[in-house]
Formats: sequence, C-alpha cells, structure tokens
Amino acid sequence: MTVLRRSAAVLAATAVIGAATPAMTATAADGTSPSPSASTVLPSGLFGDTDPKYDGVWRQSLALLAQHTVGLTPATKAVDWLAGQQCADGSYAAFRAEPAAACGAKVTVDTNSTAAAVQALAALGGHDDAVGKAVTWLKAQRNKDGGWGYTPGSPSDTNSTGVVIGALTAAGESTDEAAAGLLAKWSLHCDAAGGGGIAYQPDKNGKLAANADATAAGVLGALGKGFAATAGKAPEEGYACENSDKALTPADAARNGAEYLVGVMDDHGNHLVSALAGAKPQPDYGNTADAVVAIAAQGSTKPARQPYAWLEAHAVPWAKQSGPAAYAELIFAAHAMGADPRDFGGTNLVTALNATGPAPEAAAAHTKEKKDSSGTSVWWIVGTGLVAGIGIGFLFSGRRKQRQP
Repeated sequence: MTVLRRSAAVLAATAVIGAATPAMTATAADGTSPSPSASTVLPSGLFGDTDPKYDGVWRQSLALLAQHTVGLTPATKAVDWLAGQQCADGSYAAFRAEPAAACGAKVTVDTNSTAAAVQALAALGGHDDAVGKAVTWLKAQRNKDGGWGYTPGSPSDTNSTGVVIGALTAAGESTDEAAAGLLAKWSLHCDAAGGGGIAYQPDKNGKLAANADATAAGVLGALGKGFAATAGKAPEEGYACENSDKALTPADAARNGAEYLVGVMDDHGNHLVSALAGAKPQPDYGNTADAVVAIAAQGSTKPARQPYAWLEAHAVPWAKQSGPAAYAELIFAAHAMGADPRDFGGTNLVTALNATGPAPEAAAAHTKEKKDSSGTSVWWIVGTGLVAGIGIGFLFSGRRKQRQP
C-alpha cells in the first residue's frame, strides 16, 4: 500500500530506496533511521521511535490496523493519539506536534494520512464521528476525473485514489465506481510495454507508464479493498493478462494488474526491485509485501506463494530497521495469504510490532483450522498466552511511497 511523499529538500537529504510510510520513512544513506529532532518529544502513545514528522499518522494507522487484524485490542492511548491528530474539518496531516492547536494554513493535510486513519479507526470502532468527518472531507477533495491526489487540489494519482477507496470501503460506503473506473482507465493494455500494469498517473503528454508500486495500490482500489485485504476467489479459468475491445472494467484492471506484478518480480520470481538513479538495483521489500497482498486479494494466492516465502526468509531485518509500518505490511501480507503472522519464517511479527509501541490491551482468542501431515483437520487456539535494509512499500507503504514512473 505505498507512495513517496517527500519534498525536494527531504529527497536531497535522504537516500532511501523505500520504507513503509506514505510520506517516507526517513532512512539515511548509511542505512540508519533518524532520531527524533531535538524539538520533537515523542508522545507515549505513538508507535516507533523515529521522527514522526513525515509519517506519524501513517505508521500509527497501519500499526493499529495490523493489531486489530490479528485480534488484538490496541492500547487506548495509542488509539487516542491517532484520533487526536484529526483537524476540525476531518482531515489529517502526516503529524501535528501540537494537536490541541487549530489546524491553520501552515498545516499541510493530505488524503493518504486521512484515508489511513479512517481505515484504522473504522476497523477499531467507537469513532464514528471522527470517521464520518474524515470521509466527508475526503469526498470533498475528489477531483473531476473521479480520483484523488495527495494534497487537496493536486492531480489524481493511483496510490492516493487506491488508499481513499480503501477508506471509503472501510467506512461502509458503497463501491466507488468513478474512482475505480479511473484506475481501469490507467491500466495498460497487455500488448503494451508494461502491459497489465497501472500507471501512477499520466505524464504531461497523457502517456501511461506501468509502475509496480502504483499497480499494487491500484489493484486493491479496483477491487474496493483496503490494506488488510483477504484473499479473493481464484479465477475459474486461466490467469493471464487479457485485452478487451471495450474499455477495461475495474475487475479487468485488477486481474491484469495482479498478473503484471507476478511478471515483474526479479529473474527468480522472488521479489520486486528498486534503485535510486545510478544505484545498483536492490530488493524492494515493502512493495513486494504490497504486491503479495494485491495478488492474493485478486484471488491468486498460488503465484504469490514464492514472493511471500522470499519475504519470510529475508524481510525481517528490513522491518526491524524500518519500524512499525513495515511490520504491519508484512502482517497484512500474511493475512492476505491466510498464513500465521506469529510464525513468519520463525519470527513472531505480532510480538515484534507490539514492541514498537504501547502494549495492546488484550488479545481475543482466535480459532484457526490447520491440517496435520495426514490431512486431518486439527483446531488450535491462539490467545493471549501465545502472544507474547532498504525497500519500499505501497500501500513510503508510500502509501505507501509515491514514485513517478
């Protein structure tokens, strides 16, 4: 789920291939994460220990939603911190150091932070007023083409449109056909370069170029799903990019986009790659996790198994470096695959996520069916007693991550 949301100044000062935030995880060129600035006092309810200036609401939202997805009740102070970041008009900025103060002209609100907060608060329940105000604000920011840009008035892009659709769905809104239709319009025909992929947005000449980050976001948007998507029904027939003499539907765009993501993994089919200009290509952990979610959500868990297995074997160090939103992305990938995030290649992602913020209030018992070696179904309970590099995510994970093609 991910969009590069960075100013030129930040880009100049930060050599990051990616991380799990919409604005950015400010990972420095030496691979370390920045400490909070001297003027920033981290709230006790906030997840993560890096400066929240660019991704506070984003990482908090993903962390809370991930905890909810695995049956945990997040800490009250963590939820209150997120709710307290909302501006009076319903919008959210990436971070407000003084949430008691009114949001003035100097506070830059954005659709991605707002939509992420909606997905989290709607799932947790008990915040209908906040969710309703945020949804009203989001609807007011829609562009004439049916989509959304990162900030009010900016051109529509696939990443922002996708995360907003996920928010509207989470809030109980009906399928947004106009927005999903825009994503289908930006889907490249199968016989074109990058066929099946979805563009971030058209260039100044109206040309489309496939973008893996945008495609992962676009597939979820076209399906009307959010970050914590579950696996869809597998296609009855073969799974391949298909052109149509008619305009593509959102379902067509989702199917073709998922196929594109499978096809643009590295030569071994393990992961997506990313690189700064002039740099050696590197594994793109965050966007690979987002791609796994998108492919599975479309209904194709089988082709997602290999990149998911690669993530299990390689992505934990990246998540440890990148922080709570990265752990959340991996949890969403496990959730979409129907796998256990408490046994992610031997790592308990839930415990790791919990360690980055306030301890959850409680864990609801989950009953899951597994099969032993003989194929016999056995039941097991996961409850309170059992809970103890570089890359760029979609869904940075920004959401998320926005890269121009």
